[in-house]
Amino acid sequence: MNRKNFISIAGVTIIATVTTSYLLSDKRNLLRTDIKPENNNKETLKRDEKEILFLASLAPSGHNTQPWFVQYLEPYHWIIGNDKSKWLPAVNPTQRETILSIGTFIQNMEYAASSFGYDCQWNLLAKTNQDEQVMEVNLIKKELINAFDIAKIKNRRTVRSNFLSNVLKPEDIKYLVNSESEFINYLPVSSKESQFINEQTIVANRLQTDSYARRRHRNPAQQELADWIRFSTKDAEKYRDGLTTASMEIEGFSGWVVRNFYSKDNVIKKDFRETGLDKIKQEVSESAGWILITSKDNSVATLLETGRRMQRLFLKVREKSITIHPMTQILEEASTRETLNQSIGISENIQFILRSGYVKNYPSPVSLRRPVDWFIQK
Repeated sequence: MNRKNFISIAGVTIIATVTTSYLLSDKRNLLRTDIKPENNNKETLKRDEKEILFLASLAPSGHNTQPWFVQYLEPYHWIIGNDKSKWLPAVNPTQRETILSIGTFIQNMEYAASSFGYDCQWNLLAKTNQDEQVMEVNLIKKELINAFDIAKIKNRRTVRSNFLSNVLKPEDIKYLVNSESEFINYLPVSSKESQFINEQTIVANRLQTDSYARRRHRNPAQQELADWIRFSTKDAEKYRDGLTTASMEIEGFSGWVVRNFYSKDNVIKKDFRETGLDKIKQEVSESAGWILITSKDNSVATLLETGRRMQRLFLKVREKSITIHPMTQILEEASTRETLNQSIGISENIQFILRSGYVKNYPSPVSLRRPVDWFIQK
């Protein structure tokens, strides 16, 4: 075989090998719409019960851990529980954020139940953030009047990129805040308070992504993040929770690389941390400012109501082409949390820090959810 023929054959072989490898690789982001409903022939839930519970589960949570379960007592009579296996002890040691997330789940449930003609009767069970049983609920049939539009629940999306810097219009702020101005504060991008939060968000993220060399051990916050990233489509389908390349908005070739070549160990490495911090810097530089949600105290009842308040806000923003991105790192680091209230002139307990802004095109939701059967206990 002459050299020319050898090079030609070798080239074809390499191309064929590369093409085959690509075709067998994890080629595209797994989206929520890619997950097909599961048929359970032994299903005991009534159809509207299952739909209400699924809609409730579309609530947001830190790292998309979905820290709830539902204990099924009898038809339309349940206990909402706190799933300890979904806790984030490194960044949320008191489970404050867990209870806030369960509050968003409860608000979704109430809205969903109303759309099927049920009124929710609630009974608080938890006395601490760590209690397993949080809330008892009975769904009582009622006349269907002004049902909540469940499309708002289905279309809710946490957007991270492409925020416009235009300040929020006064009429839009009024619509979002409604009668809850005592607890919801908007800090426009031009304000010194907003700039302070920009700076401190970067500081807090730097603390959470500090390198192995400086701390001489694996940063617990970064390790916790690694545990909740679903790098491959196989893992995403297996767990149906956590952060996927789609929900982190890692698209195209970058997404393909992460899905096929990244693992938990990469998250701990300095280059991954620095890339993540650069992304945070970019995000805080493009927004209309920050929305802060406060509370009078930190009791379980108040945290649940504050979670519900945040979800009510979250379900309004899309129709105004506004998006909000929870960024709570300031609250998770003691050194940044301690100076926050005084620096921005707010005396109440700050529970949510939400980056806000208008977007030209609102993307569809992509974050995955566990099937109802996975979080029901009987």
